[in-house]
Amino acid sequence: MSDLSPSQPPLTRSAARASRTPPRAGRNLPAAVGVGVGLGVVVIASLFIRREAFIAVVVVAVCLAVWELSQALAQRHVHVPLPPVAVGAVAMLVAAYSAGGQALAVCFVLTAVGVLVWRSAETPQGALRDVAGGLFTAAYLPLLAGFVILMLAEDDGAWRVLTFMVVTVCSDIGGYALGVVAGRHPMAPAVSPKKSWEGFAGSVIACVVAGAVLMPLALDAPWWSGVALGAAVVVAATVGDLAESMIKRDLGIKDMGSVLPGHGGVMDRLDSLLVSAPVAWLLLHLLA
Repeated sequence: MSDLSPSQPPLTRSAARASRTPPRAGRNLPAAVGVGVGLGVVVIASLFIRREAFIAVVVVAVCLAVWELSQALAQRHVHVPLPPVAVGAVAMLVAAYSAGGQALAVCFVLTAVGVLVWRSAETPQGALRDVAGGLFTAAYLPLLAGFVILMLAEDDGAWRVLTFMVVTVCSDIGGYALGVVAGRHPMAPAVSPKKSWEGFAGSVIACVVAGAVLMPLALDAPWWSGVALGAAVVVAATVGDLAESMIKRDLGIKDMGSVLPGHGGVMDRLDSLLVSAPVAWLLLHLLA
């Protein structure tokens, strides 16, 4: 005998299937769009009003991401020495703008020394694990972000950074749009089940088109250099996205944080940008 009351008619097969199927988007789209637009306004305004303001934005974002990553790693008993990593992050980003790539590298080495010295003042249990976590955090976040500041330091730095960021963001937008509509074949199901080859095709199209349009307009470079930039960035951005997904899956968490509604944490927005930054810096140095 059915236990459904007359006020609860049985579901049709399609309705039952729909009730069991999670939405393909997987996020609060209005909140994600609103936060994304707001972040874009802050970034563009700081870029073209005063470069130091953009550096401050990057410093704040990187330090928040350092904190998020350290909290996530702590769930696996990896305790990142936060003070030397945070101080080193600020030093690396400021040095990259004021003194270039060699200063960025020197500050990273000094940060590594600071991590070793700071951790050596505590108990030896878990020291190797904590030092490795600190070095990984310093390399993954401020060191890679330093390449964005190296782009900014050029004469046309604001336009270089804008081109890099727009092309990289187009990887997320193109992949999300086509992946939601036509995603059928997972790219790396063990790492990121929602990332599909169809979505990757959308990322490639969006990045290549954005690069081909922006390089001539923003940097007076040939359109084909924009195609090369888009093709390289989409690979780096996808690797960055999958790498962070792998870390989160190993840690057993969905997002690195919750400060950005519809996006997760700051770290969840920086993943593709961080890995793409050195690739874009090199290509813009060679082609622009």
